[in-house]
Amino acid sequence: MTIARVASFAFAGIEAQPVEVQVQIAAGLPAFLVVGLPDKAVGESRERVRAALAGLGLSLPPKRVLVNLAPADITKEGSHFDLPIALAVLAAMDVLPREELAGYAALGELALDGGINPVAGVLPAALGASMRDLGLICPAQQGGEAAWAGRIEVLAAPDLLALMNHFRGTQVLSPPEPPSPDTGPWRGPCLSEVKGQESAKRALEVAAAGGHNLLMIGPPGAGKSMLAARLPGLLPDLTPGEALEVSLVHSIAGLLRDGRLVTRPPFREPHHSASMPALIGGGSRARPGEISLSHNGVLFLDEWPEFPRPALEALRQPMETGRATISRANHHVTYPARFQCIAAMNPCRCGYLGDAPRECGRAPRCGEEYQQRLSGPLLDRMDLAIEVQPVPPAELSRAPAGEATPVVAARIRAARERQRARYGEDGPRCNAVAEGSALQKTLQADAAAQALAEQAAERLRLSARGFTRTLRVARTIADLAGSGPVLRTHVAEALAFRHRGGARVTPA
Repeated sequence: MTIARVASFAFAGIEAQPVEVQVQIAAGLPAFLVVGLPDKAVGESRERVRAALAGLGLSLPPKRVLVNLAPADITKEGSHFDLPIALAVLAAMDVLPREELAGYAALGELALDGGINPVAGVLPAALGASMRDLGLICPAQQGGEAAWAGRIEVLAAPDLLALMNHFRGTQVLSPPEPPSPDTGPWRGPCLSEVKGQESAKRALEVAAAGGHNLLMIGPPGAGKSMLAARLPGLLPDLTPGEALEVSLVHSIAGLLRDGRLVTRPPFREPHHSASMPALIGGGSRARPGEISLSHNGVLFLDEWPEFPRPALEALRQPMETGRATISRANHHVTYPARFQCIAAMNPCRCGYLGDAPRECGRAPRCGEEYQQRLSGPLLDRMDLAIEVQPVPPAELSRAPAGEATPVVAARIRAARERQRARYGEDGPRCNAVAEGSALQKTLQADAAAQALAEQAAERLRLSARGFTRTLRVARTIADLAGSGPVLRTHVAEALAFRHRGGARVTPA
C-alpha cells in the first residue's frame, strides 16, 4: 500500500514551515479523515475537495481515505491546504503522476466547481519552495506574486482541470511574470497646501529624515491630521531588502495588490477603537497587527489617548525592539514591527486647553486627567513633541504656498543617503534605530554640543533613553544641514523639539 505525498507550508510569523500532505487510501468503511492538528478551516477542506472532484466528474473511492498533515505537532491553519490535499488525493487515485508532483509545493483554496481561489502567504511560500528546490503550484491570480521568488517553476492554475491537463501533457500552463512595481511621482496631498505651521512642518521634516517618533498636540482643527497625511510623500522609497520584508508581512495578511511588491513605506492609520490584537497582532488565528503592517513605514495614531490603555502600553516593547512577539500556550510567533509612530492628540478632553478664545472651562484639571491616560514610559519613546496651534483666518487666506512635497522630499532623501553611507548596508536603516555603539561612533559632536546636551539632560531630567533619542534627533538635523559633526545649534533644536510639548507631556 503506497502513500501519495504533496508538499505545502504552514506559517509561523512570516516564515514558511514545510508541511507534507500524506494521503492513504485503504480498505475499510468509506470515510474521509484529516489528521495532524487541523483547525476548522482545514477540517472543512474535506467537503470542498469532495465537491471540487465531483465538479470534474470524479468521486472518491468507497474506501477509507486518510489525510495526514505532517509534522503532526504543528497547528495547521487556513484554507490553503485545500489544493495540496486534492492533489495528493488525485495522486493516490492514480489520476496524477506522483513522481512529478513530488517536485512541487502547493497552496490554494478550492471552489465547489474546482476553481482555485487566492489565499494569503503565497510570497513566503514561494521563497520557502525556492529554498527547498521545489516548484510552486498556486492560484492563477497570484502567479505574479510567486514569480518574485526567482528561479523556481511556478504553475499558476485557474482550476483543478487545468492542472490535470498540464500534468497529462494536453495543456501547458505558461509561467507567470512578476508585475512591474508601482513607480512614479507622489500623487497624494502636497505639503505646499499647508499654510503657516512652519515649526510643525520643520518637525515633520526632521521626523521623516531620521525615522523619528513624533507627537503633535493641539486643539481640534489645528492641522495635525493634515500634516500627518503628507508624511508618506516625504519618505524615500524602500530599498529592495526593505520592500521584501514589508511585502512578506502584507502577503501573510493577504494585502498584496495584484502581486506587486510594496515599494513605498506603508502608512497605517487605525481607528482609536482598535483592540490590542488588531493593533499588536494575534487573535484566535495569529495574524499581523497594525504595527507589523506598518513595518518600515508609518503608524499614525490619531486621538492617541482615546486608544485602549492596554493596547497603548503594548506598543512600548515593539517600539524598542522592532518586532512583535505573540505568545500562546503551545506556540508563539514573531512579526517584524520596526515602525515610525506619529501620534496626534488634543491637550484635554474638550480640546481647548490653552486656547485663549475658547479656553477650557475645567482647566487645568481637564488636561491633567486627559493626559494621564498616557504613561511616562510611552511618552519617553517619542523623539519629538510639538504644539500645533490654529492658524488665524487672515493667514490662511493670504499666506503664500510653502515648499512642495518633492522639494522637501529631496532634502530628506539626501539625509537618508548620508545615514546609509555612514552605517553601511548591514547597519541601522536610519538614525532613529541606531544603537548606542553605532551612534557614538558616528555622532561626532563638538565639545560645545556635547556640553549643551549634558547640561540640558540634567536640567530637564531626561532619562537615559530620552538623552540618547535627543542625540539621534540632533544627528538627523545635522544630516539635513549636510554637516559632518553635530554642532551646538543642532543639539539646541533637538532639545527644543523634545521639550516643546511642555511639561504636561514631557516625562521627567
